[in-house]
Amino acid sequence: MLKNVGTWDRTARIILGLALLSLVIIGPRTWWGLVGLLPLITGLARLCPAYSIGGVNTCALGASGQREGKA
Repeated sequence: MLKNVGTWDRTARIILGLALLSLVIIGPRTWWGLVGLLPLITGLARLCPAYSIGGVNTCALGASGQREGKA
C-alpha cells in the first residue's frame, strides 16, 4: 500500500482528529465532532485518498531518493 502522508502531516492530522472528537465528549457536545474521525483515520493509516487523487505526497525522500512510503 502506498503511503502519502508524511510525519509532520500525520502528527497534525492525529492532533486535529483528537481535538475534533473531543467536541463529542466535552465542550459544546455536538455530533459535528465526529468529523474528527477523517483526519484521525488518515493520520493513523498514513494514506489520504484526496492526496492520491491530487498526486500529493508529503512523505520525505529516503537515502535512495525514493519516497519513504513506497511499498
